[in-house]
Amino acid sequence: MLFELALAGIGGNTIHQVKSNLTMLEINQWAEYRHRRGSLNIGRRVEQAAANIIAMNINKGLKAEDWVEPLEFMPNEDDVVVSFEDQVEG
Repeated sequence: MLFELALAGIGGNTIHQVKSNLTMLEINQWAEYRHRRGSLNIGRRVEQAAANIIAMNINKGLKAEDWVEPLEFMPNEDDVVVSFEDQVEG
């Protein structure tokens, strides 16, 4: 969490500055915010929004079983691990 705060410039630009400038309460509040609202990385948030818009535009002309997932348009997101059962069924 401290790395992400530093990268976002919250409390400073280094982990040492974040530790010095933020209280544990503030760090916990930022952690709760991140848990509820998602990443603090603006690039990641833009990528997610763009992928959602692209997927919505593609899916509006398709049947529900043919829909594409927004994750397919997010090259920097971690791949979803498919369970063995889903691999056997698919």
